[in-house]
Amino acid sequence: MTNDLNIQPWRRTSLFRKLQVLLAIVVPLPLVMLIALLAGLDLTMSFITIFVPVQLLAAGAVGYFSYGRRGVGDAALIVITTFLSMFVLILLFSVLWSVVSEGFKALSPQFIYQNNKYVEPTTSLEYGGVGHAILGTLLLVLLTTIVAVPLGFAMAIYLTQSQSKARNMVRTFTQAISGLPSVVSGLFILAIIEATGIGRSGITGAMALFPLMLPTVARVAEESLKLVPVDLRYAALALGSPNYRAFFRVILPAAKTGLLTAVLLGLARIVGETAPLILTLNPNSSTNLNPFDGGLMALPTYVYNYLASYYDTSQARAWGASLVLLVLVAILFGSARIIGRQKSSKSKGKK
Repeated sequence: MTNDLNIQPWRRTSLFRKLQVLLAIVVPLPLVMLIALLAGLDLTMSFITIFVPVQLLAAGAVGYFSYGRRGVGDAALIVITTFLSMFVLILLFSVLWSVVSEGFKALSPQFIYQNNKYVEPTTSLEYGGVGHAILGTLLLVLLTTIVAVPLGFAMAIYLTQSQSKARNMVRTFTQAISGLPSVVSGLFILAIIEATGIGRSGITGAMALFPLMLPTVARVAEESLKLVPVDLRYAALALGSPNYRAFFRVILPAAKTGLLTAVLLGLARIVGETAPLILTLNPNSSTNLNPFDGGLMALPTYVYNYLASYYDTSQARAWGASLVLLVLVAILFGSARIIGRQKSSKSKGKK
């Protein structure tokens, strides 16, 4: 009897019950396909309108015969969750496949480093590229990072180390900014441009991206500092270290991995923003590294401008730029994940 209790529930499942589950999973799909073909229905609509209800009935029947009324609800929850998860995954992979398959048509070595100064909408893909847009994106990200990262770290330090009553107000302000639509940030900077007449440049684009990056850096950095054990601070203070030195010598090095993750997530948050840059940048087909004067092209605005064209070559350029942007974002998110895993593995090793 004791040995039976120690066996996992899935180990105690009978062969007949496994057969029931297998039939409930396999049978509905060919049945619905047969009905759709005989009735001449669209397969996509049949999948949504016929397959899901039939799958729910089959799973509910198996759940009822196996576990009673409770099994019906569990089976329905599993089917609905699986269906919605597969639906989202299919949409995601379809978008990725479209970007990769269409983007590779324009991708070439010169496409990465050349600009479009002498390129017309009908010019062959052998000439021109996104080199100026890549440099413009990096310049915008650099300008935004120089301001947003120190201020975000300062806010995180204030929220975790200070005992002031104004912390709740600062935290509420940070959370409110995190929900700010990107187009609103662009419209605000556009209003400043129209009121002052300073003109569109790289600085105005960076100003529009700043409110989008700041809350991400501040919130992730705050959580990283909270994860540092309090005992480290107490140990440093017990050894006679001042409060500021305990923070800079003990707490900050312990949270450096999380702080780096905050920077990478902040970069990934703004690198693909389009709406604020459309409103605050003056697109330029040539390379310009002066953020204070002249037009500047970024990857999102490059995609927006060429995707609206009726020419196949221009649309191919937009797909190629989309692929470059996708790879850039994937590198940033992948780096953040790798750093986060290294942090968790180190903490487990210490334990």
